[in-house]
Amino acid sequence: MKEVYEFINECGTYYLSTIEDNKPRVRPFGTINLFEDKLYIQTGKSKNVFKQIEKNNNFEICCFKEGKWLRVSGELIVDDRIEAKKSMLDKYPDLRSMYDENDSNTSVLYINNAIATFYSFTEEPKTIEL
Repeated sequence: MKEVYEFINECGTYYLSTIEDNKPRVRPFGTINLFEDKLYIQTGKSKNVFKQIEKNNNFEICCFKEGKWLRVSGELIVDDRIEAKKSMLDKYPDLRSMYDENDSNTSVLYINNAIATFYSFTEEPKTIEL
C-alpha cells in the first residue's frame, strides 16, 4: 500500500478513468492521501466525475514517472466522515479555497478491492492487491 501511495504521490498528477453512458471518461487528478491504511482521492460532489462514480464506482488510475508506470483499478467508496475529509484537506491546504470538511460538496473516496500493477520497459510487472 505504501509503495503505491508513494509512487502516485511522487508523480503528482495521475489520470482517473470512470464510466459515463458506457464510455470512458479520463481526467487528471492530483490528490492522493493515505488515511487509516487506505488510499483516498478527493473531488467535489457537484462535479461530473462524482456523479459518474455514484452510478458506477469502478475506476482505474494511471500515472507515469522515470520510465515506470502504475495502473490501479478497483472501486471507489465515499467516506463522508469529517476526519477523512480533514486529513485530505490538511495535506492539500490549497484546496481549502474551494472545499471545507464541513461543507456539503467536499467528497473523499477510498480505494477498495483494488489491484495495483507497476510496469516498466525493462522489468517484469509487479502486482499488489490493495
